[in-house]
Amino acid sequence: MTPIPDRAAARLAWTRHVLDDASLTLESASADASFRSYWRTRHAGRSWVVMDSPPAQEDPRPWLEIGTRLSAAGLHVPAVQAQDLEQGFLLIEDLGSRLYLPALNDHTVDALYDDAMDALLRMQRDVDTAGMQPYDHAFLQRELEIMPEWFLRRHLGYTPECEEWDVLESAFTVLLKNALEQPRCFVHRDYHSRNLLIVASNNPGIIAPGLLSPGIIDFQGALLGPITYDLASLLRDCYIVWDRARVEAWAESYRQRLQAARLIAADVGRERFLRWFDLIGLQRHIKVLGIFCRLCYRDGKHGYLDDLPRVYDYVVDVAGRYPELADFVALLRRHVGARDLRLPVTA
Repeated sequence: MTPIPDRAAARLAWTRHVLDDASLTLESASADASFRSYWRTRHAGRSWVVMDSPPAQEDPRPWLEIGTRLSAAGLHVPAVQAQDLEQGFLLIEDLGSRLYLPALNDHTVDALYDDAMDALLRMQRDVDTAGMQPYDHAFLQRELEIMPEWFLRRHLGYTPECEEWDVLESAFTVLLKNALEQPRCFVHRDYHSRNLLIVASNNPGIIAPGLLSPGIIDFQGALLGPITYDLASLLRDCYIVWDRARVEAWAESYRQRLQAARLIAADVGRERFLRWFDLIGLQRHIKVLGIFCRLCYRDGKHGYLDDLPRVYDYVVDVAGRYPELADFVALLRRHVGARDLRLPVTA
């Protein structure tokens, strides 16, 4: 096909070409925190999704490569019908729009999380990780450093002094040590209620007939990393909160699944596993404080600030349980104070 300068026109022309239907239209399905967008269309009685992943900003090849690994392990990711890597267009299976997040409540959460943890176990046990980029010290460190730049400096408007940098670095050292001592496995890195969909069990999912199985999306950033990372992402979701006792009970049940699957050693007890889980979740939430602010101020996606108080509460709550992080909690409380974190500041 001859390239078309306007991206919307190019996207529509490409879709009409691959489905051989000059009359079809595209409707926005969703967008994520990146430059990627999704568009829904119907053809011959079936719904399809077009992924628009501009190569200069969002190379679609990692999505394809990781998706192939997940599919080979029996996980339900969107099947690819057609692709144009030069333009960054993919025609993929429509998993529907039944995201976990609006479906989660006190009555549904146990069953839905049980399905999600079954899928997670298969992901960690069966996905081929050969050649995957490691979630190593340098990568983890870069993620943590997003918070001082975008949350502290840009959002709160202050630059840490020397002694405060020492506090931050001491806390980050604790978190890095915790992450790096854990067993390595496939890590989705955004395994939460906005990236899991309720799909029928007769789809190529992973759950026994009659139960729901999650469709899994937004997996292109996967790495080889800490075994509790995705569990913390799921159970301490940036978009929904459950009480501590319930979360810790789910985490303990998953520890037992991991031991039964021989993915962690038999001597990894409840307390050690909970520390792994708590501190890797803390690492994630510190990173997210920075990322949500960056999405607001750099990318103009102001809605992410609405979720900032929840993430901040996770950080001070979990960090507050560990004496070695007391100075870090005090630093945050001192500079956040009674401020409404949902309100942006002008440069």
